[in-house]
Amino acid sequence: MTMVSSGPRVAEAVTRALPRAEVPPWPDVDLRVLARERLARLRAGLAGAPYDALVLTQPESVHYVTGYRSVPGQVFRAHRISAVVTGDDLWVVCAASDAPAAADWGVPVDRLVPFGRFYVEAGQAVNDNHVQISRMADRHSDLPAALRSVVGRLAGGIRFGLEDTSGHPELAEVLAGADDATAVVTAARSIKLPGEVAILRYAARLSESAVRAALVTAVPGVTERELAAVIAATMVAGAGDPRFVVATTGERSALADAMPTDRRWQPGEAARFDVGCVVEGYWSDIGRTAVLGEPDDRQRRVYAAVHAGEQAQLELARPGVTAAELFRAGFDATGGHVMSYRRQHCGHGIGLSIYEPPVIAPDIDVPLEAGMTFCFETPYYELGWGGMMVEDTVVVTQTGIEMLCSGERELAVVPA
Repeated sequence: MTMVSSGPRVAEAVTRALPRAEVPPWPDVDLRVLARERLARLRAGLAGAPYDALVLTQPESVHYVTGYRSVPGQVFRAHRISAVVTGDDLWVVCAASDAPAAADWGVPVDRLVPFGRFYVEAGQAVNDNHVQISRMADRHSDLPAALRSVVGRLAGGIRFGLEDTSGHPELAEVLAGADDATAVVTAARSIKLPGEVAILRYAARLSESAVRAALVTAVPGVTERELAAVIAATMVAGAGDPRFVVATTGERSALADAMPTDRRWQPGEAARFDVGCVVEGYWSDIGRTAVLGEPDDRQRRVYAAVHAGEQAQLELARPGVTAAELFRAGFDATGGHVMSYRRQHCGHGIGLSIYEPPVIAPDIDVPLEAGMTFCFETPYYELGWGGMMVEDTVVVTQTGIEMLCSGERELAVVPA
């Protein structure tokens, strides 16, 4: 059987769509100032903790306090990076391969503690920092050894808090029985600063614009790959990093997380979009549904159900309401409109990670606080028929929520 490439068609779809894509205005955020504000927020949490220093173990948490976003940390699951935060000092413990880029971002070279082997030359440079970085290979064998050297430089008797102690027993051993500091880190990252909210708003609206761009150029017979290509290209045009593009049509729209294929969208069918990108480290995750041609009665009823579920969450959400209460509101409102409805969660926190606590689930009694950011969703999937969803990003305010998406949540109808 001969395999026919869909590459040329995909390229043509992108070429047609991009001149018409509307990219939202870029957020006016100074990333270096934002990094300092985030570090100050975490230090405020440290000041009230029963320990003197925090050791961060997640790449997103290291980014949170330093502003440095490790590319290897995003690509390799086994990549290790850490940061040591005290009330007045900050150290980055990283692979030697991270050191040049971390220094370029602004981490002081004398606060970079490298491990492992990676070679970079200083050449004829007279910059002493370049010379020091070129000599960082093989300084320490691994992350525990490098962290031990930082501990040795700090004053004796310091008590440590460690992010995710259960996941890093080798670091807990270095830190002599460190307390679990996950809750302090989570509390700091959960309440977003204005600059963080601005970037999350941009990322969400860029994703919305990407879906709209795909629908503007959609015609009967367009493939899932072509739709996905337009979405990804629009994200890139807006300086977003596409991370997942679920663009499924017809019966395949019931597949919650599926890669796009060469299946062609036919009149009368629904298309479900669940897409996300990363902008300056911050995630988007939005869901939209469209029908090619006029929707039938069942399509309208099911979409009305998922819309009603999310609307119930939007109306209930405010400080003090728990995640479990939000789940029940969304679940009940959706289930009241469809024959059978089951759901494990109806949303999640979002920020430097796509899923941040708390998840909107039936057993999560964590109360909402002003400054938390969430994705609300009540999707419906039926194998053999299809799936529909609407998912939006919001920030909790003192009295309710503010929609970070545009607010356009109706079932999209694409002319057939």
